Amino acid sequence: MSGYESHIASIASQRNRMRDLIIQWANINSGSRHVAGLEKMAAVVVEDFAGLHATVERIALPAQSVVAADGTLHQVPLGPAISMVKRPKSRRRVFLGIHADTVYSPANPFQKACETSPGKLTGPGVLDAKGGLAVLLLALETLEKSPWAGNIGWEVLINPDEEIGSPGSGPILAAAARRNHLGLVFEPALPNGNLVSDRKGSGNFTFIVRGRSAHAGRDITVGRNAIAALAEAVVRINAVLGRMDAVSVNVGQIEGGTALNVVPALALCRINVRVEAQEQQARVRSHLETIAADISGREGFSAQVLGDFHAPPRAADAAMLLWLERACACGAELGLNISWQGSGGTCDGNRLAANGLTTLDTLGPVGGEIHSPQEYLLLDSLVPRASLAALLLLKVAAGEYGCSGT
Repeated sequence: MSGYESHIASIASQRNRMRDLIIQWANINSGSRHVAGLEKMAAVVVEDFAGLHATVERIALPAQSVVAADGTLHQVPLGPAISMVKRPKSRRRVFLGIHADTVYSPANPFQKACETSPGKLTGPGVLDAKGGLAVLLLALETLEKSPWAGNIGWEVLINPDEEIGSPGSGPILAAAARRNHLGLVFEPALPNGNLVSDRKGSGNFTFIVRGRSAHAGRDITVGRNAIAALAEAVVRINAVLGRMDAVSVNVGQIEGGTALNVVPALALCRINVRVEAQEQQARVRSHLETIAADISGREGFSAQVLGDFHAPPRAADAAMLLWLERACACGAELGLNISWQGSGGTCDGNRLAANGLTTLDTLGPVGGEIHSPQEYLLLDSLVPRASLAALLLLKVAAGEYGCSGT
């Protein structure tokens, strides 16, 4: 690590500052649908990142089309994205990204972060991904204090909609991928500290069944029970897609019906599907459409499928493997024993890679139980992970690590 030690060493004194920032951010509810909370989070983050002296832009995102419980499309507003750019004309340009939104709505009882035991911080979004935001900040501060900072340009995107598939920020990510040479995304590390290589693709679908309402006692034979037909469809969806290699399907929500004495005329379910390869996406869609067509062929029933894949699968190519090797080599210089492995999860790294940007996307801290009321972050991982990201940036800036296209 010759020449970089003194710059990396300064991160060690920032552990408690990082902890305090994460607590401050986690105590702001920034659930993906909570626009007011996301607005507040954006304002606080801009202030906390002001010392980087970047050009800051607050980006209003278009509303998301969402299938409501009545089966119609509604436009749902999204929070703002924050872009920060420095030295955009530089010959070497790095994209750094992480999301500000969490899966915890204002109604969720899990709202406050605290150190539940020495070295363990528990709270909403502390790991996914406000801890990653703190690591990103310290890595950039370290770069900017170094003598090599002027050799590298960077842009940061903090988006408010990753947990719901980045419907508004997807085009921004695609554009950023095309103008940068390396992507660093600060999603949580795997529990063993490893980085993620291959990632599955992810799609969200709504399967809607319409029948015919009737009195459940007097005219039940006149009615066409949408819930019963949907239940059959769910069994078929699980059976058919569950037989496809490396495909996982989760029927996560079911809605339908009114009063108990009324035959339900509408029912719908919301489905998440994960695939390993691009060609599986068309097969999944075809199976869903076939099941819908079978239901629509029954007298008095109709069915439709809405939605699509929002994150394509990502296989580690030669360029990504090179950067994984470099990241692990940097880890070894720092005394970290890390490697890489595949994951069924998806993130904005999928979208960046699909648009041609080689991306490392699990540079955040270590912890566990994300998306649950037990989500936690191991505080002693903050300094090592910030040091790892900083060392990667310093080596790019110093010219030790070349980037494709530069």
